[in-house]
Amino acid sequence: MLSRTLEREGYDVGTDSGREDLVQKILAWRPDVVLLDINLPGQNGIETLQILKSDAADIEVIMLTADDTAETAVKAMKIGAWDYLTKPFNMDEVKIVIGNAIENVKLKKELDYLRKISASFFEQEFIGVSKAKQELKEKVERMAKAHVSSILITGESGVGKEVVARNIHAMMHGTAVSSSMPFIAVNCSALPDTLLESELFGYEKGAFTDARKSKKGLFEVAAGGTLLLDELGEMKPSLQSKLLRVLEERVVRRIGGEEEIPVDVTVIATTNRDLSAAVEKGEFRTDLYYRLNAFSLRVPPLRERSEDIPILSRHFLASFAKEYRKSIEGFSPQAEALLIAYKWPGNVRELKNAIQGMVVLHETRVIMPEHLPQEIAVPERGGERARQDKFVLPETGFSLDEFEKDLILQALERAEHNKTKAAKLLKISYDSFRYQLKKFGLE
Repeated sequence: MLSRTLEREGYDVGTDSGREDLVQKILAWRPDVVLLDINLPGQNGIETLQILKSDAADIEVIMLTADDTAETAVKAMKIGAWDYLTKPFNMDEVKIVIGNAIENVKLKKELDYLRKISASFFEQEFIGVSKAKQELKEKVERMAKAHVSSILITGESGVGKEVVARNIHAMMHGTAVSSSMPFIAVNCSALPDTLLESELFGYEKGAFTDARKSKKGLFEVAAGGTLLLDELGEMKPSLQSKLLRVLEERVVRRIGGEEEIPVDVTVIATTNRDLSAAVEKGEFRTDLYYRLNAFSLRVPPLRERSEDIPILSRHFLASFAKEYRKSIEGFSPQAEALLIAYKWPGNVRELKNAIQGMVVLHETRVIMPEHLPQEIAVPERGGERARQDKFVLPETGFSLDEFEKDLILQALERAEHNKTKAAKLLKISYDSFRYQLKKFGLE
């Protein structure tokens, strides 16, 4: 029953009777969450919990039992169980507990990611020699040094607005300190208004039907660090007013709550919309726009800084060659000239994906013009690009599995990791997409 219900919720679920090698199986699979019964065949669930928390502290464990005595519950929680559910349990409650556990796992992974940021993060991920990029770097450094509490980053899709935001965060807190300071991103266009509100501001127990426990909002979770509001231009005016209050008074009030909770957090908003035009149309609050626009950064599109294309191209080529274990050393002068001449409507993201495709598809020492994607390799004619009607198989051949896996990863990235949207981009059913994820170990 648990397995079927959770699979319908979109989780990847594995089950085991617990008769033998249970801990080894869990450690081999490395799930985010384990639902563990206290009474197991041949072993004690509490002892199994102790081993799991010792060998894999990052896995959250939810205990299931028919024993509702406080002594057992306290013992499990002291060992490190995330929660404790007694049978018979309410499936809605199970889903909420699992959701909260996974949210905690995601936060831990975010912190682990920050700990891996090296001292040269700024130079490696924010490279460029163009005048526009250097001016942007100088502004970023000044804002980070001043610890500005709210910043607006504008620019076309794919220019690297989140990269700029992460650099600001790293520079504000210092590389060593930032490992303990959270950087949390939320896409304002990917969530319905009511869900976005509860995610940002949190809620108190009983605030609505499914609110069985109080929950911190992301403003509270990101305390001391940075909260990135991606695609802020899509936020509805009703939420914009609440955001303005947080920016001005630095306090939040949870849904259904009365207490005003102080929040010390840097808010960075990004958008690819023209907010001044949205203000004129009445789609964006004037006061919020002027509050954010006091400290704003425009990330220029790649076509405005063509000097950066060779540097970025070589950086991505070296990175992907190492990842896919290819001995590709660079670009021919003709290939590099074509890369510089292309307008890159998808900006840095398109450049990165194009080079990844070249590395995956070709076995060569130097990238030549014939290795480039067709729209880049063929010059414009009459305002349109000449296109081939069909894909031409390279003489050396290539791995179809690697090609499919790469397309799936690109679709996931473009769809913000929404599986349904990614499946639509590839024009396949959701079930087929899930099969492909499982096939390539991408669940």
